[in-house]
Amino acid sequence: MDENLIFDLTRQALWIAVRMSAPLLIVALVTGVVIGLFQALTSVQEMTLTFVPKIGLMLVVFWVSMSFMTATLAGFFNDQILPQIAGS
Repeated sequence: MDENLIFDLTRQALWIAVRMSAPLLIVALVTGVVIGLFQALTSVQEMTLTFVPKIGLMLVVFWVSMSFMTATLAGFFNDQILPQIAGS
């Protein structure tokens, strides 16, 4: 296995990891900002107010995007990793 091939597979794997985690991280960021603004405007400083909605929305987004994540990871494995294993 060539050194450039290893770097290319690693780069592709990291890019797939970013694409798979982006929906969850974006939802967590937006939810945190919205709840933070709500807390700042109403002076409510309850810790569970930030935690519970953020976890709930992240679970919903994970459930909705699970097929996308599975298809992306399986496609990478079938198209990139398995041919390298079979070729060795």
